[in-house]
Amino acid sequence: MSKPKLLWLQSISCNGNVHSFFNHPDFFSILSNFELIHHPLLDTKYTLEDVFSKKVDCDILVLEGSFKENGLKKHGVEVSEVIEYYSKKVKHIITAGTCATFGGVFKENDPKNISGFAFDREEKTIRYETYASKLISLPGCPIHPKWLSFVLLMLSKNKKIVLDEMHRPQELYGITVHTGCSRNEYFEWKVDVKGFGLKEGCLFYEQGCQAPYTKGSCNKILWNDISSKTIAGTPCFGCTEPTFPKENLFSTKTNMGIPSVMPLGVPRRAYLTATGVAKSFKIKRFEEKIINYDN
Repeated sequence: MSKPKLLWLQSISCNGNVHSFFNHPDFFSILSNFELIHHPLLDTKYTLEDVFSKKVDCDILVLEGSFKENGLKKHGVEVSEVIEYYSKKVKHIITAGTCATFGGVFKENDPKNISGFAFDREEKTIRYETYASKLISLPGCPIHPKWLSFVLLMLSKNKKIVLDEMHRPQELYGITVHTGCSRNEYFEWKVDVKGFGLKEGCLFYEQGCQAPYTKGSCNKILWNDISSKTIAGTPCFGCTEPTFPKENLFSTKTNMGIPSVMPLGVPRRAYLTATGVAKSFKIKRFEEKIINYDN
């Protein structure tokens, strides 16, 4: 039985996602399930010139980097034209990273011309209708290597992947980053930490943590199986969402001490009630820990 043919193409990219995938402990074992047509950093049977000459066949197309309608050329050919060509032929398209999915950081420099392959930052569609049945979105800056391995192995076994409205796998993006955060108790009791890298305290109000607004399994599928941003004392940047990167990254906008935007799925009235109760109590063991770490 022949293996699915996998083609990895880059547009405007920092190589972050391809390097992240290299860190998967079973990297070569995963790729052994596929015939690798071309990869940006690995030796393959076909060169990039072969790919841009449209001489190869493939079943799965992995896209990395922000998408530009015109102006970006390789081997004298528009990158957008080549991506368009293979997108029509493959069975599955995977947008690896937030740039390929929503436009990401590169869109900041040229918001009129740069976007994700299927969505722009406002979630309006570009080629969505044409490729909806093929598209699997894997936003992240960069993506977790096990997110990509999950999708690839599911496809290699012809198993169905349940997707959300932005075509992100529900298994990976069906919860918020806030879910499973080791600091949740501090969030519930409104005990914030005043700096980065500290073990105790919530990062939401004082440091702008986006975990309550961000879909992703960062605190469920840990990086290197041991850590995440919030575990390390760094606020979530919201990198899996179309609004990334947001302005004023390290602050949460509030009105009279209440977030101007409620956490995902939380009614405003319920949040205000819970906050009022939490602020009426003083939890001695929390305060002692925060004081010790701040000093």
